[in-house]
Amino acid sequence: MENENLSNTLQTTQESPSLKKKRKQFLDNLVGDLFGGTAAMLVALPSAIAFGLIIYAPLGPSLSGKAALVGMIGTVVLGLVTPLAGGTKRLVTAPCAPAAAVLSVFVMELMAKGNLAAEIIPIYITIVAILAGAFQVIVGYLGGGRFIKYIPYPVVAGYLSGVGVLIFAGQLPKFFGLPPEIGFWESFISFDLWKWQSIVIAIITIIVMVYSSKIIKILPASILALLSGVITYFVIGIFYPEFLTLQNNNMVIGEISASISDLTNLVTSHLSLFGDVEIASLAGIIVPVITLGVLLSIDTLKTCVVLDALTFTRHNSNREIVGQGIGNVAAGLACGIPGAGTMGPTLVNFSSGAKTQFSGFIVGITSVIVLLLLGSYVAWIPIASLAGILIVVGIRMIDKKTFELLKSKTTIFDFFVTFAVVLAAVSYSLIIAAGVGIGLAILLFLREQMRTSVVRRKVFGNQIFSKKVRLEEELDVLIKHGDQTLVIELQGQLFFGTTDQLLSELDPLIGEFKYIILDMKRVLSLDYTAAHLLKQIKKRIKKQKGFLIFSSVPLSLPTGQNVRKYLNELGLNEKKRLKFFDSLDLALEWAEDHTLKDEGTLHHDESKPLELHEIEVFEDMTQENVNIFKNVMIEKELKKGEHIFQQGDESEEMYFIRKGNVKIVLQLKNDMIHHIATFPRGGYFGDMSFLDREKRSADAFADGDVSLYVLERKKFDEIVNSHPGLGTVFFEQLALTISNRLRQSNIELKALEEN
Repeated sequence: MENENLSNTLQTTQESPSLKKKRKQFLDNLVGDLFGGTAAMLVALPSAIAFGLIIYAPLGPSLSGKAALVGMIGTVVLGLVTPLAGGTKRLVTAPCAPAAAVLSVFVMELMAKGNLAAEIIPIYITIVAILAGAFQVIVGYLGGGRFIKYIPYPVVAGYLSGVGVLIFAGQLPKFFGLPPEIGFWESFISFDLWKWQSIVIAIITIIVMVYSSKIIKILPASILALLSGVITYFVIGIFYPEFLTLQNNNMVIGEISASISDLTNLVTSHLSLFGDVEIASLAGIIVPVITLGVLLSIDTLKTCVVLDALTFTRHNSNREIVGQGIGNVAAGLACGIPGAGTMGPTLVNFSSGAKTQFSGFIVGITSVIVLLLLGSYVAWIPIASLAGILIVVGIRMIDKKTFELLKSKTTIFDFFVTFAVVLAAVSYSLIIAAGVGIGLAILLFLREQMRTSVVRRKVFGNQIFSKKVRLEEELDVLIKHGDQTLVIELQGQLFFGTTDQLLSELDPLIGEFKYIILDMKRVLSLDYTAAHLLKQIKKRIKKQKGFLIFSSVPLSLPTGQNVRKYLNELGLNEKKRLKFFDSLDLALEWAEDHTLKDEGTLHHDESKPLELHEIEVFEDMTQENVNIFKNVMIEKELKKGEHIFQQGDESEEMYFIRKGNVKIVLQLKNDMIHHIATFPRGGYFGDMSFLDREKRSADAFADGDVSLYVLERKKFDEIVNSHPGLGTVFFEQLALTISNRLRQSNIELKALEEN
């Protein structure tokens, strides 16, 4: 018993360093998350209040208090829910500028219609927020996270710049202290209504917002800017006593009820408005819902990408979008405004020491504390100060680098895409801008596809050869007459936008070549227009007594399209002058055989086995020397598919082909093979292991009935010992045939590099 206790004590002692390390890491993470989350809250909360005011601004100043409150509620709920559902470490989710811009435009459009009371519209904001979150959840579950990231940058830049312009335009009247009914352009001529107090507060806020980060690193610039605005307001209030009361004071946010009972009553009364929603009016929220869902997802993923670069991690796009969607649904149900993983609070969170996703949860907890304990003090925040902060935010959202696109002719179109989206956002609405952006994204895609040549490479039949090893006589013919064959490697999308390009490439070539091979290994898609063009090309080649040969036609593309089947359905079936081959190698071999046949070089009577002196290596030897070799060789017969040797075999024989063809293949993973070469009648193989006496590096098997002469290395050494000069003659002949193969390889390499 004592031994058992001693053993347990020793085990506990051995585990303690590990436990101490884990405990220390937990405490470090906790402290880092507390500091990071608190600092991030100080950035997120003032912005959320400002975004709430932007959204509710068209509803009138009477709802300013509620506007600030829904911004704070959004920060709380998003902070508490999203980190648990999303899981990206250090990411902070809070109400953001894109949400404010989309929802404010939505509210303005509802007000412009005039068929809804201002008191009812907040429930429509809630519905849009909930449905946008649900849209994100669906997109994430369907794996759409990776596709959202591929929206063209000019479209995203244009949209965000448009949001920035709208925020700036919406806040400028508040900068001047003007009544809500005065718009952007009107504010420039309403000098008599300008309030110098608002202008001073806003200017001081902007100066601190822009320059404080260069002087003070501890506190976020937005907090310092907000504090400077509040201090300026109260300094001015010394000389204007009416500023020091909340009654009828349009300079500040106004009274906010932020007790638990007040919050409960707010949510209850807000959700009770669902009964007043008109079903017919819900048809108009589809576009805002999708626009908001996509924008919030883009904003989140953009922040995640930056965070990945800083932390050397990799986020899960689909899981994060699902988490963001769940958070936005919860925020909507709690009457808060939706949000996204935002750049500012996230970077503050990271730089302040945050370690895990729990730091985002801290943002929610500290926001609750501020809301309950300090909510009443929020009433004294000057509207001009928030306007100053948002003006800086709006200007920073405008992508100034877009103007650099004007420097190059190749990017001018990208600039006009961005400009068009901004113009649509400012002149009409963000919803119209979303439609313009989608349309221009399609144009950008088409432009890139049409810019890329569908012809990857053009080579002649005397520059590229099949893997069938040719005898010297045959190779000479192919080098001389192989230019009757043209190989065109196609790539990319063959569709209506690239058919003209393909026709321009092929049109002048038809009639000049007897064999035209179209290799489709790299084709990604093919539509009816392209297929129809190929039919026309086939007819013209047939008229010129030529052959159209397709190779590597895809049987299954990522889109699910079976190109071979599609071509067959449209009438491109294998006929006399139209051929299909599974690989370019087989197509080249067919064209080479027909070229050799046309030139009278291809031997058709291959059923008769060759004698040793007819095999290429021994052709120039004397009959006496040939007989010496023949006397020590073994004759071997194989049926189709029989292995001659396999990879890893220990054998030193060299083989000379009397009849048939022998294929050499390399075994790959997952039962895949790579075809290295095909050796024909009159050729030889197995020379590598014969020379270096190492294990076989590939498999050799009979491609049909095969007859061989087999020369063992041991027998060859005996011949050399008894006839020393015979070894020199043999190796000279062997070197000559190898040099012919290298010459062929050099021709191919040169053609590949030049094309």
